[in-house]
Amino acid sequence: MSARRIAVVTAGLSNPSTTRMLGDRLADATVAALRAKSTASEPTGIAAEVDVFELRDYAHDITNNLLTGFAPPALEAMVNAVVSADAIIAVTPIFSTSYSGLFKSFVDVLDPDALTGVPVLLGANAGTARHSLAIDYSIRPLFTYLHANPVPTGVFAASSDWGANADGVAPLGARIDRGARELADAVAARMPVRDEDPYDPATYLGEGRSFGHLLGGLAGE
Repeated sequence: MSARRIAVVTAGLSNPSTTRMLGDRLADATVAALRAKSTASEPTGIAAEVDVFELRDYAHDITNNLLTGFAPPALEAMVNAVVSADAIIAVTPIFSTSYSGLFKSFVDVLDPDALTGVPVLLGANAGTARHSLAIDYSIRPLFTYLHANPVPTGVFAASSDWGANADGVAPLGARIDRGARELADAVAARMPVRDEDPYDPATYLGEGRSFGHLLGGLAGE
């Protein structure tokens, strides 16, 4: 069986970015969890490939899509890869108690049904642990609205979690491993996405649906 595809979407603004660092750690742990999971058809474990997309690289294209209703080619290819993945890891910094504007703007260019049934591991980071509930009161409802399947554990990382003397209820590594195992379980239980070109709109749009149904909020037009 072909490798499962995992799309990592991070909304960090700086370079290097702790948001990207958290996304990478979640992806590595998920790949390891899948590799350790044997099935009847994959007795040696489930292989996985990871594509990482940093939204700051697409910020201007996302804005143009919101203004015009049309996606520039680079954004179109990225969205195609994300919505056709077997699973998504979505990580955002927390600004003013919620997800970042860039993160929300990316979600706004997706059709509400584009992620139906897709397993999602949610991650967030902020300077203080006071924002740790943002995943459950802000980000999780957003993906529930998109009909995605967020796994129970969301992974929040405060600045203190990256130090040698990290505090918190459980170490960051333990939370990452728990979320990764849940995502691996969801991926293993789900039929893999068809082996088709993820950059071909026909892969997920099907016959008779225009790309405008996915981008620009044109589903009802």
